[in-house]
Amino acid sequence: MATGSFLHIIGPLTFELSDKTLKRTGLDYIHQLKWKYYGSYDLFMSENNRPTLYCITRYGNRVYSEVDFNAIKEDIYLIFGAESSGLSDIILSDHRDRLLRIPMVTTARSLNVSNTVALVVYEVLRQQGFAYLSTFEAIKGKDFLSKKIGD
Repeated sequence: MATGSFLHIIGPLTFELSDKTLKRTGLDYIHQLKWKYYGSYDLFMSENNRPTLYCITRYGNRVYSEVDFNAIKEDIYLIFGAESSGLSDIILSDHRDRLLRIPMVTTARSLNVSNTVALVVYEVLRQQGFAYLSTFEAIKGKDFLSKKIGD
C-alpha cells in the first residue's frame, strides 16, 4: 500500500483473506490497498494478457538489482512464492529467463516474504526515481521535525 503498487494474489491460498484476519495482522490500512485475488496461475495470466513476470527465487541466476527496471516500458510484474515451497515448477519453467535472486548465505533456504517484497519493490522504485512517492514527511509537514525540536 505504501508504494502504490497493485497486489495480485494467486491462489489457492493456505490462509484466509477475511477482514478479521487481515486486521489481526496489523493491516488496518487494507482498505487503501489495490488488490485482486485469482484462484489460479492460469486465471491470473489470462486476465492480465499474459504479462512478463520477474520471478524472485533462490533458483535465479541473476541478482534482482542487476536488472534495469527503468528501461522496461511495460507494467512490471514481480512474483514471489511461499516461504515454504517457493514458486511452482510451471511458473519457473515459463519464465526461466527472468528468474532473479536475492543474495544470501548458502545455508539459507529463503527470506521472509514481506522482507523479500520490500527489497525488490523498493529497488524497482529506486531505479525509477521513486516516481509518485513522497520523499519528505507529507502527513505532518515537511518541516515538522524542525518545529518540534526548535530549529
